[in-house]
Amino acid sequence: MLPIILSSTSVYRRLLLEKLGLPFSCISPDIDESPQENENPEQLVMRLSCAKATVLQQNYPNHLIIGSDQVCVLNNKITGKPHNFENAFTQLKNASGECVTFYTGITLFNSKTGNIDTRSELFRVYFRKLTDTEIMNYLTKEKPFNCAGSFKSEGLGITLFEKLEGKDPNTLIGLPLITLTEMLTRQGINPLTVSY
Repeated sequence: MLPIILSSTSVYRRLLLEKLGLPFSCISPDIDESPQENENPEQLVMRLSCAKATVLQQNYPNHLIIGSDQVCVLNNKITGKPHNFENAFTQLKNASGECVTFYTGITLFNSKTGNIDTRSELFRVYFRKLTDTEIMNYLTKEKPFNCAGSFKSEGLGITLFEKLEGKDPNTLIGLPLITLTEMLTRQGINPLTVSY
């Protein structure tokens, strides 16, 4: 079995990948994540997930490298990480009663064969109508300032929603494990049958 690398420093993605029970290492991809001109959200996450995976090829030439990238879109605008209370409050105030769409790019790159498998997963979050007090209390309790969309769905953030729509709830946290499992199986690594 080729060694697996998660090309990410995200603690959330690391914890998600651990669910599959496969040994892996985490390496920082260190790439420019700026959007290109006229690039839509789906194109952006697919390009960046691919770049994160392939940038490590020179130092890791016999590996399976996983890259992933995610953006949050509200009213046709990409919403980034808030980084502070004020920005997070504004994001959640704008999301109140609205549908927010998450685009997550996932790439599995076999650096030995050069095979690249890249996909995009869509996930929709429908927010209920939130009061200012609910938003302030949520942000004070959970402090999701390093999370796109200003919430943690795996925590208290679940209380903000009316409903969720998507193939895989892990996608919302940042790593679509159902799709990744399909990709790994195609490369001969089935988490349920592989021995290491």
